[in-house]
Amino acid sequence: MDETDSDNYYYDDCDDDEANLIEEEYDDQQNFTVLKEEEIAKLQEDDITEVSTVLSISQSAASFLLPQFNWSVNKLNDEWFADQDKIREKAGLLEKPVVQFNLDSKNQMITCGICFEEYEYESMSSAACGHPFCGDCWRGYISAAINEGPACLMLRCPEPSCRAAVGPDLISVLVSQQEHDRYKHYLLRSYVEQQSKIKWCPAPDCKYAVKFDAFYGTRSYDVSCLCSHSYCWNCTEENHRPVDCETVRKWILKNKDNSQNAQWILVNTKPCPKCKRPIQKNQGCHHMTCTPPCRYEFCWYCLAKFESYSVRCCNAYRANGADLAKMELELEPNQKKLKEYLDRYLHYFERWANNLSSKQRAAESLDELRSKHIEKLTEAQQYLSELELNFITEAWQQIIECRQVLQWSYAYGYYMPEDERLKVELFEHLQGHAEYSLERLHKCAETELQPFLSSEDELQEKFHEFRIKLTGLTKATKDYFDKLVTALENGLSEVAV
Repeated sequence: MDETDSDNYYYDDCDDDEANLIEEEYDDQQNFTVLKEEEIAKLQEDDITEVSTVLSISQSAASFLLPQFNWSVNKLNDEWFADQDKIREKAGLLEKPVVQFNLDSKNQMITCGICFEEYEYESMSSAACGHPFCGDCWRGYISAAINEGPACLMLRCPEPSCRAAVGPDLISVLVSQQEHDRYKHYLLRSYVEQQSKIKWCPAPDCKYAVKFDAFYGTRSYDVSCLCSHSYCWNCTEENHRPVDCETVRKWILKNKDNSQNAQWILVNTKPCPKCKRPIQKNQGCHHMTCTPPCRYEFCWYCLAKFESYSVRCCNAYRANGADLAKMELELEPNQKKLKEYLDRYLHYFERWANNLSSKQRAAESLDELRSKHIEKLTEAQQYLSELELNFITEAWQQIIECRQVLQWSYAYGYYMPEDERLKVELFEHLQGHAEYSLERLHKCAETELQPFLSSEDELQEKFHEFRIKLTGLTKATKDYFDKLVTALENGLSEVAV
C-alpha cells in the first residue's frame, strides 16, 4: 500500500454501481421488527380470534389447537377443512360428553374419580368428556402440570382412558392467579418458539422478540434488539457477514477443539522483536510500541518495524521463507504437512481473534466517548454542541462494524479452496484495502481526538480539520467494506475459476 495515499481521505469507485443497486436496496430495508411482550400477546390474540371465527370454535379450543400446528393459522385451517373429525379426535376436542348422568336433582352426590370422595354434582367440574372431579383434585392435577413446564399446554383429562382436551377456559377458573399467569407465560413463549418468523433475543435477561421478514435473495440476517444486542437472527450468533451461518458453526467448533490457553497466549502476547520482552496488546490498532527504555515500534501481526506515521497492512497469508526453509530440512513429511496446516490455521485464527478483541475495545471506547468525552469536549471547546460531535460517534460505530466484518472475513479466508489462487488473490487484495482503510480510521479516532480533550485552548480551526479528516476516513472505510462484503457474498464471482 503506497504511503503517499495516507492523506487521501475519500474513496470513489463507480465501477460496480449498477451491479450493486439491488444489493443496496435490500441492505437499506429494515426487514425485522422488535416486539415487546404485550405486542406478542396482541399478535397471538389476533391469531386465536381468527381461528375461532373461521372454524366456529371457542377461543379456548383455538388456543389449544394452534400450538399443535406451530401457531400456523393457514395450516390449521387447511387441515381442519380437509378432515375436521380427524383433527378433533387427535386434539381431544369432543362435541358431546362421553359420560352423562341421569340426575334426579342437582344436589345428587357423585363420586370424584381421583379421591373417591362424594360431592354434590354442581360442585364438580369436567372437561368436554364429562368425567367429573372435585375442585381440589382438579387444582392439584393442573397445578402439578403447570409446575412441570410447557407440557401443560397439551393437558388432557385426568381419567386414564380419556384424551379430552383441558383448555384455558377450565384452567383459568380452577387455579390460582399466579399459576394462571405461568400458564399464559408458557402459551406466549410457545407462540414465539414454534413460529418460523419470530425468535427471542438471545441476550441474557432480554424479554424482547424479533420478527424477521425474509424476502427473495435475503443474505443478511443482521438484527439489533431494543436491548442494544446485535446478532444474526438466523443462527443467533453475533453478526457475521460476509460468511454464512454454517461457516460460523464450523469455525466456532474448530476453535473450541484447540487449546484455549495456547490461543490466549498466541493472541495476547508476543515478544518485542528488539528486546524480546513479552508484549500484551491493549489497544485497537496494530501499531505497537514497546515499553521504555526500548520503545521499539513494530506491527503486531508480522513484527516488522513501523516507520514514523505509517499505517501497515499485512493481511495476506505468507510463510516466512528463510525460517520455513530451515525448518523444513529438519521435519519429516507428515510433520511438515501438520506444521503447514497449523501455521495456516493460526494465521487466520490470530487475525480473527485480534479483530474480535479490537472490536470489543472499540465498543468500550464508544461507551467512554458517550459517557465522558462528549461532555468534556463541549466544556473544553465551547463552540461545539453535542449534535456537532455526532461524526465522532459515527466513526466509532463504523469501526465496530468494520472490525466485525474483518474478523469474519478471516474465517471466510480460511475455508477458501487453496487451489483457487485467483480468487484467493482477489480476496486478499480487497481485504487488504479494507483493512488498511480501517487501520487509518481507527488510528485517527483513537489518537487524534486526545489533544482536544486535554487542551484548555479553543482549537476551532484544528478541530475543523480533524472533523474533515475523520468524516472522510469514515466514508472511505464504509465504501471499502461495502465492496468487500458484496464481493465475498457473491463468491468472488468476478473471477472465473
